[in-house]
Amino acid sequence: MPISPSETFSTPIAPLLVDAMGRHMRDLRISVTDRCNLRCTYCMPREIFDRNHVFLPRNDLLSFEEIALVARAFVRLGIKKIRLTGGEPLIRRGIENLVHELASLTDERGTPIEVTLTTNGVLLSQKARALKDAGLARLTVSLDGLSDAVFRRMSDADVPVATVLNGISSAERAGFSSIKVNMVVKRHVNDHEILPMAKHFRHSGIALRFIEYMDVGSTNGWRMEDVVTAGEVLELIKSQYPLERMDPNVPGEVAKRWRYIDGSGEIGLIASVTQAFCKDCTRMRLSTDGKLYTCLFAEHSNTDLKALLRSGSDEQALMKAMAGCWQNRDDRYSQIRHDLTIVPRSKIEMSYIGG
Repeated sequence: MPISPSETFSTPIAPLLVDAMGRHMRDLRISVTDRCNLRCTYCMPREIFDRNHVFLPRNDLLSFEEIALVARAFVRLGIKKIRLTGGEPLIRRGIENLVHELASLTDERGTPIEVTLTTNGVLLSQKARALKDAGLARLTVSLDGLSDAVFRRMSDADVPVATVLNGISSAERAGFSSIKVNMVVKRHVNDHEILPMAKHFRHSGIALRFIEYMDVGSTNGWRMEDVVTAGEVLELIKSQYPLERMDPNVPGEVAKRWRYIDGSGEIGLIASVTQAFCKDCTRMRLSTDGKLYTCLFAEHSNTDLKALLRSGSDEQALMKAMAGCWQNRDDRYSQIRHDLTIVPRSKIEMSYIGG
């Protein structure tokens, strides 16, 4: 019989599994849908993800009960943080119910697992209170510019910036004290919005993070000349607002943190193109349809948890598959990107496994 979500696991496995390169598994990213209400050019370009694009049928998606079961197993394997992603996770009906289920998880010491979520903010005004009440710990909102023209160019959707900003305000009113805003920077498209974004979020209590335009998936037309490096962003902001380096919050944190010397807040720089952080990566990824991926730039998956869940495999088989997937992991794409991009390779789209 398939594993019941209400079952408990009787045999714990030692926490902090180590992969083939000595990296511990601490974070689980769960993509709850491959659909999105925007068509951001660096993630789901409309010429590929158009009205004729075939998304996963509903029955192929993991149910919330199946996701919760997998998450509980991962907690027993040492996971400390879970991030819900997509696609756009807020379009998954009843997402707050899944948040509630995951927020009830604790590790072997009884410490609650941190549950976070990344959203484009379009539906956040409607969902912020329910997410907070369900136990969501933190929010990350994607926003690539403050002007409607730039935002529409990046998102390729007829959504005003005010919708996202109102969503962020709703989250603050709902009681979220830890909100981050992510800005993907693309040269000659939205790089002139770096300083306006920095100015807008100073004194707000919201950490603004700048992300180098990455070669995720195989459809976004990535070119190195489109990348505005983290170093360039840092020097630009420093020219207006003096900064000083901060220590990371946790091991393996991808963003290099800097704070304004005048005490008006902090920024983060995510430089997976020019300053690869593969050696510290602690992330396992669960796709919308239940496959495990050990890298954002993965080509394929060898571990299908949905097949195990729905074929009657017992709890130990599920956990063994998870552990084996991580222990065999040797991904370091960002560190060897140059050699790999000389010969084009097909990669899984970010909308399928989450950013």
